Amino acid sequence: MVVVDTDVLLLAFAFHRDDRQTANAAFLSKIQSENPAITIYSLMEILGQLSFNLSPENLSAWQSWLVNAYHLTILWPVDPDSPTAGLSFRAEIFERPFERMRAQRASFLDTLILNLVERTPGVEVFVTWNARHFKGKSPIKVLTPQEYLTQVE
Repeated sequence: MVVVDTDVLLLAFAFHRDDRQTANAAFLSKIQSENPAITIYSLMEILGQLSFNLSPENLSAWQSWLVNAYHLTILWPVDPDSPTAGLSFRAEIFERPFERMRAQRASFLDTLILNLVERTPGVEVFVTWNARHFKGKSPIKVLTPQEYLTQVE
């Protein structure tokens, strides 16, 4: 499974003049048939960023223009419909991220994303334009979209 970081999808939606657009679009097109995923944390970060420029109606339609359009699976730390979902809140939101921050000097959101990616069975690679923030901090392979395209093709 390929897990896509926030910045890759934000680039597709918000930074149309960025020099990385061609590689980004090629990457997003390539992975649609490869069971791509996004963490719930990345999803919420994307929606938060785009909320400044989208109408409430368009923002509410996120499932169609984001998840369905890119064939994404959303990774949750626990099944959100489980009656015991709240029991893991402290470990998920405080203990695991804080431990990683102390050990590796990482941002809060990056720790949430990487912890969830590492705990998800079947993840083969984490793709981000900020690979330098993650490389050497995880047993999961970390690549930029350009590196992914070069290694896969």
